[in-house]
Amino acid sequence: MSAGESDVPRPLRPLGPQRGIEIIDQRLLPHRLAWVPLQDAEAVATAIRDMWLRGAPLIGAAAAYGLALALARARAADDATLAAAAARLAATRPTAVNLAWALERVRSRVLPLPPGERAAAAWAEAEAIAEEDVAVNAAIGRHGLELLRAAAARRAAPPSRDRPLRVLTHCNAGWLATVGWGTATAPIYQAHAAGLPLEVWVDETRPRNQGASLTAWELGQAQVPHRVVADNAGGHLMQRGEVDLVIVGCDRVAANGDVCNKIGTYLKALAAHDNGVPFYVAMPMSTFDAALRDGDAIPIEERDTRELTHIAGRTADGEVVEVRLVPEGARAANPAFDVTPARLVTGLVTEHGVVDADAAALRALVRRVAPHAGGQGGQGGPAAVPGPGSAA
Repeated sequence: MSAGESDVPRPLRPLGPQRGIEIIDQRLLPHRLAWVPLQDAEAVATAIRDMWLRGAPLIGAAAAYGLALALARARAADDATLAAAAARLAATRPTAVNLAWALERVRSRVLPLPPGERAAAAWAEAEAIAEEDVAVNAAIGRHGLELLRAAAARRAAPPSRDRPLRVLTHCNAGWLATVGWGTATAPIYQAHAAGLPLEVWVDETRPRNQGASLTAWELGQAQVPHRVVADNAGGHLMQRGEVDLVIVGCDRVAANGDVCNKIGTYLKALAAHDNGVPFYVAMPMSTFDAALRDGDAIPIEERDTRELTHIAGRTADGEVVEVRLVPEGARAANPAFDVTPARLVTGLVTEHGVVDADAAALRALVRRVAPHAGGQGGQGGPAAVPGPGSAA
């Protein structure tokens, strides 16, 4: 693959103007690949809430299409309809800022228009958000590729030169979590295409196992060398010098550079810091929330404990079954995200380059890109859409 290709894998595709979208049902991976049509806003909301699709950029794009479908199906696309549909979609997932960001972008685009023109304009804006996401992630890949090349150069001397560059990632920040390329995986894909010898340590990412089921599937499809490891193996691998660089995605970054990502990211950052391993976060500008001073203000989603107490897998005869992992009656808690303090982050890889994870660097970045921002770039900050997780 190259950054200029338009046929990169995508987990979402439009069925036609205002007809609906089709998504990969990620609940079935890696055992079965199935596309599911979503033809109204309620179906999109269900898919987001129940994680048929997931990943901050993909959630945002899907929600934008969902809002367009709500306007297309409504008897009258008036202000009340617009507000109600936006609030319904915003309530599905509270942590990833892209959701509220995309809804606000569509709302702002259509609000000045007469009701009869709103559905078509909303659909066009949703398509623009989707296409921009692919371009943004390709740019993150180019900037991240230079980090991987630099890491490979640092370890080119004996005895480390006898093995490939080893990169550890957490959760799934690949093309399944975006509209194309992925964020944390974009540099990996571009490095692999450029012939840079590398191997990826793939955290399993309990409790939903997005690493083991989704990232490993993605990398296998692209023939990128990788190995799945238990979540708690990362620190051990770093101590033994088996990790050269960590790169993860994010769901929201606060104004001071604190990073919210899948639960377990904080522990990887601590281990990386203790062992002198660079820890990078791939951050599209659409996930930067300038309205939140620090990570303490980020809402952390608490999900159904069944995700933790049970697990699905494929039996020897090919049947996919769910089994209980814990004793009957055992209580559980399932926070879905944690916050990594900015002091543990080596750098933020954005579509505009790599920046320090601190307030001054992020303010300077926003000032630099804002005059040129036609879409995602430079438009940090959450949407003013009511509902859980919005900063309104």
